[in-house]
Formats: sequence, C-alpha cells, structure tokens
Amino acid sequence: MAARFTMSRRGVGKLLRSPMVQAEMERRAQAVMATAVALSPVGGPGDPHAGRYKAAWSTDSTARGGRRRDRATATVRNTAPYARWVEYGTERVRAHHVLLRAARSGGG
Repeated sequence: MAARFTMSRRGVGKLLRSPMVQAEMERRAQAVMATAVALSPVGGPGDPHAGRYKAAWSTDSTARGGRRRDRATATVRNTAPYARWVEYGTERVRAHHVLLRAARSGGG
C-alpha cells in the first residue's frame, strides 16, 4: 500500500517562520557577507575613502520576510553611499559585481 501525505498549510507556514529556518538564513547571509568582504575593492593610496566600502557590509534577518511576510529571510547589504556604483559600475568605472559574485557562492 502506498503512503499518503496531506500537507498542512499552517504547518508549512510554521516551518518557514521557525527559529531553525531563520538561523539557517542568517548563517547563509553571514557566509555571503564574508565572501563579499573578501571580494570588496579597497581603493588605492590616494583614495580618500579607502576601505569604507569593505567595512560597510551588514546582515539582518527576520521571521516575517518575503513578499507576503510569511517566511524567515536574511538580507545582506552594503550601506556605503556609493555601493550601487561599485556593484553596477558607471560610464567611467567598470562594474565589480561584488554582491552578485558573493551570492552566487551560495552561502554554502
């Protein structure tokens, strides 16, 4: 006889918001952040902001994230005012794609 399974939406919701899942999301975010810090450009000796971008990485997590606020999530961000231009580049400076490359590492 085949086994039967009935999914409980409430149970899945509890699992997605559980401390266990939130801790795993935070662990992965920390791993992605560590990779991003390692990949971050620092700037040359004449750079007035040398190391500022590298020092501006942070993470946070919540049990009520996602589009519908129904699951645990973790976020990696860089708060340097020019982080967008380091990531995507400008017409004068090439894109470094630091967060993209760090996220591709998967936070394994």
